[in-house]
Amino acid sequence: MSDLIAPADEDGLAAAIAAAHAAREPVAIEGNGSKRGLLRPVQAARTVSTRNLSGITLYRPAELVLSARAGTPIPQIEAALAEKGQHLIAEPPDTRAIFGSDRPATLGGIVAANLSGPRRITWGAMRDHVLGIRFVNGTGEVLRSGGRVLKNVTGLDLCKLLAGSYGTLGVMTEITLKVLPAPEATATLLVAVPDAAAGVRALSAGLGSPFGVSGAALVPGEPLLAALRIEDFAPSVTYRIGRLRETLAGFGALTTIEGEASRALWRDVRDATPLAAQPGEAIWRLSVRPSAGPAVVAAAGALGGRALLDWGGGLAWVAAPATAAAHAALVAAAEASCGACTLFRAPEDLRQSVAVLPQEPAPLAAIGRRVKAALDPAGILNPGRMRAGA
Repeated sequence: MSDLIAPADEDGLAAAIAAAHAAREPVAIEGNGSKRGLLRPVQAARTVSTRNLSGITLYRPAELVLSARAGTPIPQIEAALAEKGQHLIAEPPDTRAIFGSDRPATLGGIVAANLSGPRRITWGAMRDHVLGIRFVNGTGEVLRSGGRVLKNVTGLDLCKLLAGSYGTLGVMTEITLKVLPAPEATATLLVAVPDAAAGVRALSAGLGSPFGVSGAALVPGEPLLAALRIEDFAPSVTYRIGRLRETLAGFGALTTIEGEASRALWRDVRDATPLAAQPGEAIWRLSVRPSAGPAVVAAAGALGGRALLDWGGGLAWVAAPATAAAHAALVAAAEASCGACTLFRAPEDLRQSVAVLPQEPAPLAAIGRRVKAALDPAGILNPGRMRAGA
């Protein structure tokens, strides 16, 4: 690991970045370092961490708004919200098991990677709930974008740009989020299906029903299970899960789980636990048309791997041998449906030798270069993290 700089406040972080800019010295950017195995390894002599920029700075439950410093651990935020009966809308995954880390992800790290969980299909991605940010750009300037209400942006929406930029455009120091009341009750209908194609048909039927499904996943195992979640007030959940049972009765044997059993299942789906990924395996995250989900499952099986489908079949987590051939096969499976494949976890040599993210169309790549030049003119922030030479 490179030398670690963990400033105690925003001024210290800005000074560290300004010094790196003046010296034209590349720096790796991280929060708790919980996702160092994600995307390409950064070649930098120093690491700048936000782990000491921690704590909730504003929480107004009645206004459904929370602000926290970027280094705040996600479990701390979830605990504060739970005390008021609220939750993070995008249901971001806990990546500790995937990366073998004992340190929880931070708010800044989750937003920088734009990671969203099962509720993405109904409530949008993590970036959709970011109301405002403070960040340090690649020259050491402190900038602010957005605010504490939904309609607060004119011109370029830097909140959307930095979400999913993996620390290559700026170092977030404070983030303001919209939050929502947590559902009073939850229940999940489990449908035993013979294969992935039948499972995706069951998920599609549930999502196309009027019963407000908030999670739709195909969970590997014996039997293969199509899982559909309903969340709301208890009487509503009871009624809607009953109607959903009627709708899906022809798809296979039905089981209903409720309360904590339902929540535990969706935590597992959120964190890709059913993959049972082994330490030596790589993990890929594919975004495809839901109808293409079964083809990804088949591709994973042909590689000697396993797949978990979320988002009604549109998100595939795959665990398989960490080889360039496996990567090429899964990239091809994604491209066959005009989808995208991300190498989410792999040994460093594989992450260095393959394209861990899909190539961007030339016009979009040109815009990206212009944005990067404006925010990080010396190219010192996480160089090469997303693509070689960028």
